[in-house]
Order: sequence, then structure tokens, then C-alpha cells
Amino acid sequence: MKELLAPRSIALIGASGDPSRLTARAQIYLRKHGYDGALHPVNPRAPEVLGERAYASVEEIPGEIDFAYILLNTEHVEGQIAAVAAKGAKVACILADGFAEAGPEGAARQQRCVEAAKAAGLRLLGPNSMGLINIPARIAVSVNAALEAPSLPAGRIALVSQSGSMLGAIMSRGAARGMGFSHLVATGNEADLSAGEIAAMLVDDPGVDAVMLFLEAIRQPQHYAHAAWKAHRAGKPLVAYKLGRSPYGAELATSHTGALAGSDAAAEAFFRAHGILRATMLESFLELPALALGRHPAARPHRAVSVLTTTGGGGAMVVDALGVAGIEARVPDAAASAALDAVKMHGHGRLLDMTLAGTKPDRIEAAIRALDKAADTDAIIPVIGSSAQFRPADAVAGILAAAPHVRPVAAFLVPQADASLKLLAEAGIPAFRTPESLADAMRAFLDWRAPLATPHVALPEVKVPEAPDEADARDLFAALGLRTLYSREVEAEHRYPVALKILSPDIAHKTEIGGVALNIPDAEALREAAAAMQARVAKAAPDARFNGFLIQPMAKGLAEVILGFRRDPEVGPVVLLGAGGVLAELHRDVALRLAPLHEAEAREMIAEVRALRVIEGWRGLPRGDVEGLVHAIVAVSRLAALPEIREAEINPLMIHQEGLTVADAWVVRA
Repeated sequence: MKELLAPRSIALIGASGDPSRLTARAQIYLRKHGYDGALHPVNPRAPEVLGERAYASVEEIPGEIDFAYILLNTEHVEGQIAAVAAKGAKVACILADGFAEAGPEGAARQQRCVEAAKAAGLRLLGPNSMGLINIPARIAVSVNAALEAPSLPAGRIALVSQSGSMLGAIMSRGAARGMGFSHLVATGNEADLSAGEIAAMLVDDPGVDAVMLFLEAIRQPQHYAHAAWKAHRAGKPLVAYKLGRSPYGAELATSHTGALAGSDAAAEAFFRAHGILRATMLESFLELPALALGRHPAARPHRAVSVLTTTGGGGAMVVDALGVAGIEARVPDAAASAALDAVKMHGHGRLLDMTLAGTKPDRIEAAIRALDKAADTDAIIPVIGSSAQFRPADAVAGILAAAPHVRPVAAFLVPQADASLKLLAEAGIPAFRTPESLADAMRAFLDWRAPLATPHVALPEVKVPEAPDEADARDLFAALGLRTLYSREVEAEHRYPVALKILSPDIAHKTEIGGVALNIPDAEALREAAAAMQARVAKAAPDARFNGFLIQPMAKGLAEVILGFRRDPEVGPVVLLGAGGVLAELHRDVALRLAPLHEAEAREMIAEVRALRVIEGWRGLPRGDVEGLVHAIVAVSRLAALPEIREAEINPLMIHQEGLTVADAWVVRA
């Protein structure tokens, strides 16, 4: 941690003496921003670089180094690893690209660098890393052009970004609103050190109050889980902004579960389970640390806020945006109403409209303190109109006076009001330029939970063949406690009417090729249907293996769900519950959690799936076996303990008043 975040001896390998070159920037910025440690430029063609003694090779540097920034072209990086380690360096940062992101040859080159570093006891930052900045320690070992700024505003929030260019972008946006940083670290390809591992180090730093994560992917998820537990114990929020919200992984999936549990849905479940706040907008990402600092996740948030406004239109925008995010702007309760009456204000609806009262600081402060008396809200939202632009000090004075003494406050400034934004930011009060970003931040804050301990699960005793078909999948689910009667024998005794299905390890969606027949009334019809189905499927999928038939009594449930399991390539095992049947992917009415999970999480999932309201006695309908479904979700999540299972699902799982029926099942080996 010390050598990474606060090195006292730095080697710049490939440093250029031409100030216009990218490879000269690290040296320029280190000295410009006050680094007073030992600096060793390495350049075989110049005895001096930018006024400082240079060395022809790493070996010539006197004494030991803590940190090496390798600024060489891609093909020359690998040869420097052993030399850097021999000089005592604990960390080497690699600027060059052309590694794992560049295809198989680059991936092999990156792996060789990692193996060489491990053998030498060296940690790698990057490749493709723009380095790091420790503002309080005056260390700017980076080539990011944002360091051209004359000064760097210091703060107590750290940023770890997989994108190097975003270091400067976020730092500049923060500076514009009066927000400073302690550390900014670019992790690049994360061949070794991950953003999660560095976040855990930063949580340990007494000069850091919160850690922001700008992510393109979740690599080495165990590091994020570890960082989140440490952050929760330390009272230091982790805030994430992750790209990749489109379901790009769906086309690679072989099951409905894979198509529905896209990478972003899995990432959302991951952040939720580990108590990491997740923003979906850049502005809410910047303001979330201020909203969460000094606070802990609420066990049961009301998902409601109090809104006061000096502009009716601006207040209505906030109420609307919050409503879209599932947050209610609530009418003041009896306690808040009494407090408002005492200061001669009256809230008649979802907005405390103070348009006529104006923004007199004492009135705004009194209104905020009165609304704080409400027992059924989570935060207070002041909305300030034109005065925020033209009279910034007066416009926000009431907020500044009240905010330290009440529940969370988040302001929306309707005009472009940079001075007011800066006053609020400097006081640690989140303030927003759009109602949508405010709503996004409030949603993330109210979704925030304490990290969940992973439940211990016993290994299910089951063997899955190399090429499993539906019968094998049913046997797997039966071992988990979800047993439904079926037969492989067409000529056996059956309880008619029955369903007939083709058995093949190569056909996941049987209905699409005529591999399912329903409501077969008797034995003769079953024999005819089997012969016709075999011919039909052989024509539609001539290369598919044929393992016979599966026969099952017809059943009808109060509702049908899809219950699936998948090993997500980023976050690991997840379990999915959603509206089921052949239209599962069309409805996309799903809930997702990390696996294995607790019963309480299973109940949350059921509550999130809109289609399942029908089994909870909705509008007088018969109540379904909710407890049976809870146990089924928990049971399927136990597949996390079987590494040989990549995907598995029941679709549909029929829910009756008593009991459940596995109507169709599928499993894919890793």
C-alpha cells in the first residue's frame, strides 16, 4: 500500500526530454505539483532529462526504488520487469496498451509480464494505466493532461477508475463544483492489481472518507466484496458507476436465464449484495459520496422524501423524477404539519410551496427543520429557483444552516447556478443540476444495504452427465428438493392427459422445433404423438442427439415462473426469478440476486416480480404456495456450491395453492 499510494522513490523508465511528448508528462507533473521524493528518469540516450540526472538503465539507479512507471512501447515492457524488481520496487505501473485488449498475442504478452512479476515479488498496475495521483502527498505520477491545471483541489474522497482518461474528467468536474480528491488511481487492464483491491487499501487510509469506482467491468469480484466489508465496518461508502448496461451477454447464453440475467443485471445484484451504492448518471456519481458520508444504510427505508420549493415548476419536476425512480414525495404527516403550523407554514400537498415566501434563509431553515419532524420520510429535498443564480449566498444559507442538524438533505438548483453549487459542495451537501440525477442519487441511496454474509450451504449430492438432457436436469433439481413425477417410457402406465417432450442434450428450446405435445388423452394418442415428434425433430434438428422421450402428467398452476441459476462471467453465481413460460424473455419481469442466498432475499425477489402478485391473494384470487416458492429459490441458489454447473433453470415452474410442479428443466455443464 505504501509503495503504491505514497512512493518516496520513483523510476520513470523511458522518460523523454522533449516536453511535448506523452512520456515526458509524468516527470513534468510530479515536479509541477510538488513531489519532493527521489526521481530517477531512465533514458539510454541522455545523461540529463528535463534538468534532472538520467540513467541509461534501471540497473544504474543508485539505491532502491519503490515505484516504477514504465513508459516504453509495448514490445519493450516485458524486459523491464525483472530489472525493476531487482532494484527493490514493489509496484510497476505500465502505460502502454497492446496487451490483453489487443487479442491473443497481446494476452499472451500480458500473461508473461504477470508471471515474471509474480516470480519477482512485484505488483503490476495496468497495463494501459495512466498512473496515479495522491493529492495530499503531492504525488502526480501520471500522464493525464488534467494535471496541466495549476493546482489540484484536495479532499477526502478517492477515485479508482479502469479508464485513465476519466481520472481527469471526474477531477475537473469535481473541481468545478468545489469537490476535491485524496487519491485518483487508473487501473487499466488490471492484469494484477484490481480496482477492488486498491479500493480496500484506500479504505484503510485515514485520509479517505469514501471511495468512488468508475468501472467498465468487474474483475476479481472477491476483491470488491472484501473492500465492501471493510468499508462498511469503517463507515466509508463505496460508490460505483459501471458501464455496460446493455445486455451484451445475452446472445452468448443457451438458456432463458442467460438471456434475462444480462451482465448489467448481475452487476446490479452484486452491488446490492455487497452494500455498494450504484449510480447510473455521472452527476449522481459525483454527488453520492456527499449524500452517503457519515450515514449508514437504512434497514427499511420508507422510499419517501419531503420536498420544499421556491418554484412550483421546479418542485413538480422533482416530484415527477422521483416518482419515476419509485420514490414518493410525501405529504407532511401530523408531526411535520404541526411543526410547519408553528412557524406559520402550511403544506397542503406533496410540495411545500414557498414561492411567495421566497428564499429568506430563516424561512428555508425553519421549513427544513419542520419537515425533519416527519416520521415517514428518508430525506429532505429543497428546490431553489432563480435566486440560486443571482443571490447564491442568500439562496443556500438556509440549507447550510439546517442541513447539519436534520436527516439527509439533497438540493436541486433549477437555474444554472455554479456559485450556489460550489457553496453547497464545500459544505458537503449534495446539489444537483437536473431532477433526473437527483432522483438517481436518491434511488441509489435508498437501495443501499449493509453487505450480506454469504450463507453456508451443503453440497447437493448429485452427478450430472457430460451431456445432460431434461431428465438429467430434473434429477438435479430433485436432489435439491424439487421433485416432480415423470417417466421416460412411452409404453408405461400414465395418468392422462399427459405432456410429451423430446429428450436431447442439444435442444434447449423444444417448442421451437415441435419437440413438445400437450394434453395427450390416452395411450394410443401418446404412441402416435411420439412417432410424429421423433420424425419432426429429426427433420428440424438432424444433428441433435436423441435420448428418447419424457412423459409428465398435465398440470395447471395459479402462476408460472422461471427459476434459474447462472455463473455470470463477471460476478459469479446468480439466481433469477421471473414471469415464466415461453414468453419469459418477452416479459423480462425478473428479479436477480447473488447465489447462494437467504430466505429474506428470496422473499424480496418474489415481491419484485409483478406477475407474482396473483399468488399473494391479489383481488381475491386464490393464494399460491409462496413458502414453497421461497424454499425453491433458496434450493436452486445452492447450485453455487457445484462448480461443474454453469447454467440451470426450471421454466416454467408452476405454482399451485399447495406445492409446485417442475414443468420443464434444463442444465448446462461448465
